[in-house]
Amino acid sequence: MAIFELEPMKHHVLICNGGTCMRHEGEEVTQAIRDEIRKQNAEAYIHTTRTRCNGRCHDAAVVIVYPQGDWYGQMTPDSGTQLVQKLVTGERLVPHLFYECTGQSNSK
Repeated sequence: MAIFELEPMKHHVLICNGGTCMRHEGEEVTQAIRDEIRKQNAEAYIHTTRTRCNGRCHDAAVVIVYPQGDWYGQMTPDSGTQLVQKLVTGERLVPHLFYECTGQSNSK
């Protein structure tokens, strides 16, 4: 999907579609996130991009949200849906958050 108007953009969701993440439901996570964005009518301010490997294979499937710089791991289709719901309300999906750009680490 092409983006013509960047002004309303609040979140850029990078979804790992590298080999390990794809073996851990990466495609299903991608589709769940995109489906929930449509369901929430959030296309104007949440954009997704499939990436190749992000180098955190032990956290597969990995999703990164910018501009916050939050890294989420062990994502499933259900948690992908929950992530979008949290983004819409301005929250984080804490159970899957393993790194916040503020430097706070919740994990491993």
